[in-house]
Order: sequence, then structure tokens, then C-alpha cells
Amino acid sequence: MNPAPLTRAVGAADVTGTPTVLDDLAAIVREYDTLYDWAAEQPQPRAMRGRAPVYVATLPQSGMPVVVRHGWHGGVLAPLTADRFRRPTRAPVEMARSTALRAAGIPTTEVLGFARYPAFFGLCHVDVVTRYVADAADLGMVLAGLAPFVDGETALACTQRLLMQLARHGVIHPDLNVKNILLRPTSDGIEALIIDVDVVRWDASRSPQETMRANVARLMRSVRKWRTHFGCDVTDARIAAFSDAVTAELSAASHSDER
Repeated sequence: MNPAPLTRAVGAADVTGTPTVLDDLAAIVREYDTLYDWAAEQPQPRAMRGRAPVYVATLPQSGMPVVVRHGWHGGVLAPLTADRFRRPTRAPVEMARSTALRAAGIPTTEVLGFARYPAFFGLCHVDVVTRYVADAADLGMVLAGLAPFVDGETALACTQRLLMQLARHGVIHPDLNVKNILLRPTSDGIEALIIDVDVVRWDASRSPQETMRANVARLMRSVRKWRTHFGCDVTDARIAAFSDAVTAELSAASHSDER
């Protein structure tokens, strides 16, 4: 059982984190005002893609490598709402769901904490901190041939195992796309992780087969869109074969469980 996160006031900000990193996060906000400003100022920060640069840095006290991202709205209202959120923001939800998924044995990144800073009209800005996953690439990068440590077929096989885990636990990711599946090498091979989990939900009213179909349909739409805009060697036939394979595997597993 992971220790519950703790919250500490730092000036006008509030900082939440696991006991392992809370002192680090609070000290950083005290000195740099925001976690994001600190990460951006680190020597040779490694910027990753996102709505804005996402930085990798090492916490000064614990020595833990982390990813720090600033919260931004998406969608049609993004130019108006920008990076301002109503409290409590989605950061606590993301942290709780990350913990719940990992407790269920579903691979995902570990949300270590977040910090919220006051904005006008009672709104706030938010930074989120996750544990850094080294040597990883998202499924879109793999399918585009930009991740030499894993080929597309292996990545799809690992993604299939991840989808099986989601279906068995009734977990639906309504924004499941090629950027939200992370592949990383492990001592046992390649592992697929689900990320951006603040939107995931558990739906006990659906059967595992229905959950699988919903997740696969969303992911396959993303693969087709990725192929159109960025190019990747995944044909319609391969997409259909993948969809059929994951559905068949789940059905076979369900029948085995019933015996």
C-alpha cells in the first residue's frame, strides 16, 4: 500500500506529493515560485513534446528523475481558458487514478505530485510531476520508425497485452491514442504503459468485450489519423487484423475463465 499523498502550503501555492518527494517539491516552489520554472532552468533540460515543452529534471534532495509539465486546456476553448483551471483541477484525479491503475497491476506512469498557484478570478495554474520513464517512446514514434529499440509488430503485441489488462479491469480510456501508449524496454522485453490517465474511468456496467471494443476503436482511429498526418507502415488490413486479434484473445480468455 503506497503512503497517502500529503499537501503543504508554500506561500500562496499549495504543493501535494508523496512523502518521498514532498520536501523536494515544496523547497523548489519556495525558491523558484513554480515547479515548471525550476525544471526549465535546469542545466541542459531535455524537452519533450506536448502542448508546451515538458521537462525532465532531477529532484535535488531525493535524486529522483522526474517529468514536469504545466497544465494547459485543450479543445476549442483553449485559446480562452489557456492554463487557468478551476480548483481542484484534474491533478488530484490523475494522481488517484495513476495509483489505482498501478494497484490493479496495469502499467502506467507514477504521478508523484503537483503544485497549484493562484490565478485571477479564483482560478489557478497547475504543474504535475511524474516519475521519469527512461528510454521510452510512444506508440506513434514506434510506428513512424523513430524508436530503434522496438519494431512496430512487437509494439503492437505489447499494446495488445495492455488492452487485455484494461478490458479485464473494466477500464476505458476515452482519449486512447498513439501518444498515450508508452513503450519501454525492461529486463523481460518490452512493456506498454498507458499514460494521461486523468480521463480514464472504470465502467462495471460494460462487459470486458464491450470495454475492449471501445478502447480498440478509439486507438485504431488514432492510428489511421497518425498514418495520414505523419506516415507509418500500418495498412488497413493490419489495423483490422489487430482489432480482430485482441477481440479473439479476450473471448478465448473469457471462455477459459468460465470453465
